[in-house]
Amino acid sequence: MSALVTLLTAILRVLIPALVQESKDTAQDVAPATELKRILHARVKQSWGAAAVVLCLFFLSGCFTRTIYVPDGTPVRLRETIDDAKVWVLDNDGKPVPGKLTLPEGWYVLPNPRKERGD
Repeated sequence: MSALVTLLTAILRVLIPALVQESKDTAQDVAPATELKRILHARVKQSWGAAAVVLCLFFLSGCFTRTIYVPDGTPVRLRETIDDAKVWVLDNDGKPVPGKLTLPEGWYVLPNPRKERGD
């Protein structure tokens, strides 16, 4: 029994210092990993900041345009003069011929339903 205790004591005297040294080495290896983690975290945070700015600019670019739905066949009033608008006018025989016309501000424009039906 005494030989067994002596053997175990010898083994523990070798193992305990080795385990202590190993734990010190592991603690030293963790310090650079923590610094690397901090650096990588800063880079990711910086790149997300730039991406957030780009996304905000992308989504805000459409906020200044206002679109209004105008139902088919509804007349609309011109807000500004249109110079040299291409129009169809009727000649003396009643045949449509191409022409140009200045449409002044305030005039109403509307579709010709007979033209759409093919009359």
